[in-house]
Amino acid sequence: MIKLKPKKGKLLIAEPALTGDVAFNRSVVLIAEHNDEGSVGFILNKPLEYHINDLVTEIFVPFRVYNGGPVEQDNLYFIHTVPHLISDSIEISDGIFWGGDFEKTIELINRKEISEEDIRFFLGYSGWASLQLDEELSSNSWIVVKNEYQSEIIRKSTAAFWKEKMLQLGGDYLLWSNAPENPSLN
Repeated sequence: MIKLKPKKGKLLIAEPALTGDVAFNRSVVLIAEHNDEGSVGFILNKPLEYHINDLVTEIFVPFRVYNGGPVEQDNLYFIHTVPHLISDSIEISDGIFWGGDFEKTIELINRKEISEEDIRFFLGYSGWASLQLDEELSSNSWIVVKNEYQSEIIRKSTAAFWKEKMLQLGGDYLLWSNAPENPSLN
């Protein structure tokens, strides 16, 4: 298998060996930033019981909120595919953008000009200090893969996304695709 380097826009797939890590067990993370100072990403496949209108009372539409990672879980973040509607966004790659004018975003959601297929909200983010992600990659905690879905990643990534990626990776990973989340309960 070709080992890719972490880069913004790529995906991190949690190795099956990460079963003891509650935050990242069976997670798929979109890398939003990766540089000498560290890395930032958002877990794509961990939906929470909350909807955005539970957290932001000015929003009237019940879009699902996801667990973005263990850092700053009391803060709300979002990625989207509509930079022409949301100003001040930062391009991650391949038509995926991070953040932007939140007041305008609220307005657009309430007017139904932004759908749940255009945007994903997260509580918290995944963060790594300088070289920390490289160390975790060296210890085989993660697999870096290309985001073949590009901007469609918001629609594609569901709770079953990790299993789908295991099946795609094939080989020894096929066994893990059907393993129970907690092997000790087997």
